[in-house]
Amino acid sequence: MGRIDTTLSTIRPISAAWSITAQKHLDNLTKPPGSLGRLEEFAARLVAITENRDPVIDRKVMFTFAGDHGIVDEGVSAYPKEVTAQMVFNFLRGGAGINVLARHAGSEIVVVDIGVDHDFDNADGLINMKVVRGTKNFAKGPAMTREEAIACIEAGIELADSYTKKGYKLFGTGDMGIGNTTPSSAIAAALTGTPVLEVTGKGTGISDEAFSRKVRVIEDAIRLNRPDPKDALDVLSKVGGAEIGGIAGLVLGAAANRIPVVIDGLISTAGALIAYTLAPAVKDYIFAAHNSVERGHRVMLETMGLDPILDLGLRLGEGTGAALAMQMIEAGLKIYKEMATFQEAGVSDEIIN
Repeated sequence: MGRIDTTLSTIRPISAAWSITAQKHLDNLTKPPGSLGRLEEFAARLVAITENRDPVIDRKVMFTFAGDHGIVDEGVSAYPKEVTAQMVFNFLRGGAGINVLARHAGSEIVVVDIGVDHDFDNADGLINMKVVRGTKNFAKGPAMTREEAIACIEAGIELADSYTKKGYKLFGTGDMGIGNTTPSSAIAAALTGTPVLEVTGKGTGISDEAFSRKVRVIEDAIRLNRPDPKDALDVLSKVGGAEIGGIAGLVLGAAANRIPVVIDGLISTAGALIAYTLAPAVKDYIFAAHNSVERGHRVMLETMGLDPILDLGLRLGEGTGAALAMQMIEAGLKIYKEMATFQEAGVSDEIIN
């Protein structure tokens, strides 16, 4: 676990002193203290994360990790696994929801094949970091070996390190993988100790009958594989997914490089929870984009102490919620940097009692 250990040793909580410095500036802007609510929180966190009184977000990038899942053999998804590869091509052509919203947010997109059961033949624009050709059906045994789980996390760390060196200042996470709400719910149950029924949703819109089957499949798989909640790598390898591991690594790498990272919905948050279990301090670097309609999402966010920025009834994935939330985070930074202080505006800051 060389690269993971090196990354973990670098992660530290953000400095309270930097947060206080940022808040003093925010309180001196031409507004009542705290009147811009969470926008002020976003700005103060950016200052503390970067340890820079004048943070710059001039390059943003969304990482959409793609992988297939053997668990779809159990009838837990409304779509066949072939859709994963088809959607990867859609991303590369610029026609998916994440393409539209990333363009709107001014963010670049990096599409990563970390575990798709398809040969893309060096498709233009696709980053090939394939660790597995889809995970195994974890209803019958572990989804991956421990070594494969480690390789997935290391791929995410590698991307974080590389794009930090390229000068990107804000990361976002997204996913594509038919069936991946099932491993995400399994991870949520395993790591939070919450009953499976309370962290499982209908994903792509399965029937009530399929939903009941999905819950039973996850319950049986957890009994079979016995993932250790104290060992995030054990949980990832036994009931996880390649793209979830990639996202976990990206979150760890972002924190190690002091880069803020915006996580999307259920699947991205499962990856973030893996990272958090390995290094709780990563929570300081994570912005939770939104509150998904998937039940397990809120449970995982609460476990990490993260408050979602938006609540729009989203459940698409891909990074769509993260792209939207990026704009709120940037709005907070613009307030911090561009709004006049009381002194600059010649406005009295005295409060009449």
